[in-house]
Amino acid sequence: MSERGLQRVIDRIAGTLARDFLVQTTVNNLREVLHVDRVVLYYFYDEWEGRVTIESLSSEKFSILGSSGPDQCFNDEYAQMYREGRVRAIADIETEPIHSCHRDFLRTMQVRANLAVPVLQGEKLWGLLIAHHCQDTHPWSRSDMGAMQQAAETLAMTSAIQET
Repeated sequence: MSERGLQRVIDRIAGTLARDFLVQTTVNNLREVLHVDRVVLYYFYDEWEGRVTIESLSSEKFSILGSSGPDQCFNDEYAQMYREGRVRAIADIETEPIHSCHRDFLRTMQVRANLAVPVLQGEKLWGLLIAHHCQDTHPWSRSDMGAMQQAAETLAMTSAIQET
C-alpha cells in the first residue's frame, strides 16, 4: 500500500472514531438530561434500512445495539415526515393511537415511551435520534423535545457526520 493510500485509511479511521465519540457523548448526555432508560442513534445505511449503531443505557438489559429495521410500518410517508423535521413524542405506546404493527415493534424493544427526531443532512434523512423509556410511561416536555432537536442539529452540522 502506498503512503497516500495508508494516509487515507488512517484519516477514515480517525474520522469514524471522532464521529462515534461525538455521537456516544451526545446520547449519554441526552439520557441523563431526559431521565430515560435508553437513547440511541438509528443510522440509515440505505433507503429506510438501518441499524442502531450507538446507544446509552440505564441498564444493559435494555440494549438493542445492532438492531435493524425499521419496523414494517415505516415507509416513504413516514420518511417524508421526518425529512420535513417531524418530532414524534409518544408518552405511552399502550394508549397512543398508533398502528398496531408499530406498537408491536416497540413492545419487542421493551419501549413504553418514545421520542424520535430526525438527523438531517439537507433533505436527506441520515438517521434518527431516539429516546426510549422502558420501565414506565414518560411525559415529554417541550424542553425534552428541544434538547433532542438541538442535539440532532448539532450532530448533523459536524464534519464527522457530514462526511459519512
